[in-house]
This record gives sequence, C-alpha cells and structure tokens, in this order.
Amino acid sequence: MRIVLVGPPGAGKGTQAAFLAKNLSIPHISTGDLFRANISRQTELGKLAKSYMDAGNLVPDEVTIGMAKDRMEQSDAAGGFLLDGFPRNVSQAEALDEMLKDEGMKLDAVLDLEVPEDEVVKRIAGRRVCRRDSSHVFHVTYTPPKTEGVCDTCGGELYQRDDDSEETVRTRLEVYHTQTEPIIDYYKAQGLVVTISALGKVEDVTGRAMKALQRQEAPQ
Repeated sequence: MRIVLVGPPGAGKGTQAAFLAKNLSIPHISTGDLFRANISRQTELGKLAKSYMDAGNLVPDEVTIGMAKDRMEQSDAAGGFLLDGFPRNVSQAEALDEMLKDEGMKLDAVLDLEVPEDEVVKRIAGRRVCRRDSSHVFHVTYTPPKTEGVCDTCGGELYQRDDDSEETVRTRLEVYHTQTEPIIDYYKAQGLVVTISALGKVEDVTGRAMKALQRQEAPQ
C-alpha cells in the first residue's frame, strides 16, 4: 500500500508510522529522517536544505519534494510506502500526485489521526525530559516519575522543553490547521481519507488503523 499519514502534533504519528510500516512490510518515510539523512550524507539537496536552515529560513517545497522523490524511488519502496510529514501542504500534495502519476502509481489511503486539541496540549505540555539524558522522558499525567522533578533512571533533573510549552504547542497547532489540514479536504475529494481516533493505548490505535486500511484496500 501507498499511504500518507496525517494528524496534528502530539497525535502519535511517529509511533503509529513505525508500527504500521512494520505490520504492512513497507518503509516508513519520515520528512525528519529524510532531512537528517541528506544533510548527514552531504547530498546536493542536503546542502541546499542546510543552507536555508542555517539562515533560519523554511526549506522550499521543491527541496523537500526532491528528497521525497529520491527516497520513493529506492528499491525497498517499490511495493509501497508510508509517508509521515510529507506532503505538508496542498502544493506538496499536488506534486506527490504528479510524481506518482508519472510512475503509473497512485495513493491507496490517507490515514488521518484525529485527536481533540485539548488532548494534544495535554500530551505535549505534560512532557518532562531529563537534563542528563534526553532519552529519559516522562509525563506528568501518563508516566509520572516516582519523585516529582527527578528522573527515575539516573536521578537527573526533569524539565519542560521550550517547544513543549502550552503557548508553543498552540502555535504549532495553528500552523497545522492553516498549512497541513487543508490536504485532508484535498484528499477527501479523491475518496482517500480514512479518519480514526488516536485516543487510547498505542496498540488499540494501531489496531483501528489496520482495520480501516484493510477496508480501504478492499475492492469497492
């Protein structure tokens, strides 16, 4: 299957993408991973992206599209892929359609992870990270440390990252509503959107997603 995964920040896209890609035996293609890989390998697109990022500017759509195209043309993506973070806007969605059309392919589904805005804020603003080891992450509600403000693993101080503050989260949500959410209507017009609730346990969300995708894949 060829799938696009969409949803607001805090919806658990990265976690679900990894599980779904494994269950469907297709590669998980993340925009973040694409940028890191191209910059690390110092590809021409990576150098170009880094020049914009270093200047504090947004990376142009054509650079992101170029990276995605290169990745989708790799052999492991021949039988399908799951896109996470791309397309990010309608312009990129149109470019993806053109790319696939040129190869005689099409998307099978656009999986929309739905989460209430207040839950998104609660999920992200409640995160606390260890100053000694940022891989140690807790949550004030869901996975609180045994001692408030202290990492269970190493005893380091826990803190809230600047980009996890409620104000920042709401700004990120506004960007999502303005730039990315319109692609849902774009794909609804093509009959591709499958919306599921991203509330509950990770495995429950994965189960709902797999059932929804199987229905989408079944002959109409």
